[in-house]
Amino acid sequence: MRTFARRALVAAAVLALVATGSACSKKNDSGARPGQLTITIDYFGDFGYADLIKEYERSHPGIHVQIRSVEKLDDYKPKLAQWLAAGTGAGDVVGLEEGILNEFKTQSQNFVNLFDHGAGDLRNDFLGWKWEGGTTADGKQLIGLPTDVGGLAMCYRRDLFAKAGLPSDREAVSQLWPTWEQFIATGQRFTAANTGAKGFVDSVTTPFNAIMFQSGDTNFYDRSGALAAESSPAVRRSWDLSMKMISDGVTARATTWSKDWEAGFKQGSFAVTACPSWMLGIIRNNSGADNAGKWDVAAVPGGGGNWGGSWLAVPKQSKHPKEAAELAKFLTSAKSQVAAFKKAGPLPSNVKALDDPEFRAYKNEYFNNAPVGQIFGSGAKALKPVYLGPKHQAIKERAFEPALQSVEQGQAKPDAAWAKALADAKKEAR
Repeated sequence: MRTFARRALVAAAVLALVATGSACSKKNDSGARPGQLTITIDYFGDFGYADLIKEYERSHPGIHVQIRSVEKLDDYKPKLAQWLAAGTGAGDVVGLEEGILNEFKTQSQNFVNLFDHGAGDLRNDFLGWKWEGGTTADGKQLIGLPTDVGGLAMCYRRDLFAKAGLPSDREAVSQLWPTWEQFIATGQRFTAANTGAKGFVDSVTTPFNAIMFQSGDTNFYDRSGALAAESSPAVRRSWDLSMKMISDGVTARATTWSKDWEAGFKQGSFAVTACPSWMLGIIRNNSGADNAGKWDVAAVPGGGGNWGGSWLAVPKQSKHPKEAAELAKFLTSAKSQVAAFKKAGPLPSNVKALDDPEFRAYKNEYFNNAPVGQIFGSGAKALKPVYLGPKHQAIKERAFEPALQSVEQGQAKPDAAWAKALADAKKEAR
């Protein structure tokens, strides 16, 4: 850069600092004021924590909390792995999603034992299987405090259903598809109506995941930890139903998490998507204010199921483990989990939150006042865990989802794609 250009930038920076006033000039890069301790929290997507962090700072004036959020889990996971391997760079609190949890649990030496910070007293506050998920196999170390679970539903566009001549009332919509086969048949009816949408369901990968997570207690791995994708009934059923969705032309062929997929929510490119509770915030953020009230929430075909959920952990490299553990306990408390659910949709794993009248009565205005507290909360305590092996997320995102998308995009035949998915899964599992 030329000298005069550098000087111009410096001058502009100085003017900007002066314009912000003396109060801001006293903050450091993290936003903390002199004398404040900065606690950094890393997670992916939207955990619904923005307002809770402000509340925590008000009640803890000596602490400033810095949020570092990465949009996609597939981008977040390698960053976290790199930070832990290097022994530096990770936040004081980090989110561990169910698909990556077991991989990081094999590196338990990298995490603070939250039992050492009084978290053991909270055991009975959470769903039993969710609590156990955050502990090591011997039960001696608590790596993470439970955040949410991913109870399943289906989110749909009322206006597009009405345009296709389909019922738009959530109860009537739920009755359209007690099974996934009937869901596909409904998609064919929608497609035949020529509403202008690119397809009925957003992408083949969202129903694939929903079906797989409700089809059994294992999928890519068996409970011994061995790769079992080829022989897994859950994986095979999910694959076969997904192939039928493609062959029957009911998908909009939007690659999940792509810019095209994100824009599709706002543009009405598709009418329905598989909707674990955490998807509510993603749909709202992508659809925008103009589509408020057009979305609604119905039952998931096949009944129930859990897709997603996370834990909050404290890396050993944190210089403030006590304060970090206290923040994790605050964010996973019943009150905080209800607030996070109302903000972004993560379904509480704290049983006191699930019993909270405020949670049970909550209706989501954006989703046509859908009683989401009842819809997601009614079966939350009955959710059962699915065993996920150490490379679950990598196998899902780098083996099976690309194979599904290759068929959806007309780039591969189903048998060839299945063979490639299995081969790629073996590579990822090494």
